[in-house]
Amino acid sequence: MQPNHTTNKQSTITRFALGRTFITPGAEEALQIAGQTAIEFLRRHMSGDWGELSDEDVKENEFSLREGLRLLSAYQTGKGQKIWIITEGERSATTILLPSEY
Repeated sequence: MQPNHTTNKQSTITRFALGRTFITPGAEEALQIAGQTAIEFLRRHMSGDWGELSDEDVKENEFSLREGLRLLSAYQTGKGQKIWIITEGERSATTILLPSEY
């Protein structure tokens, strides 16, 4: 069976700059517990895979991407912990955090 190169290609497309990246202690612990790294979620975020958002929030992100506004992605770790990634409108900073740390 051939690997799906389209899927791999999509995950490497960068739609915007992250700026400086930060991670809160809670998010760092959640990723460690799940045996996952921040980069896998940052790659999804940068490619426009917004994770587990409503259709309305996806549309808002697409608008925000065009207009230079704040971007939000929501994911779950392999252990079920929700994490958010927020990139500021001017693309100067991106933060990985737990929703409770917002």
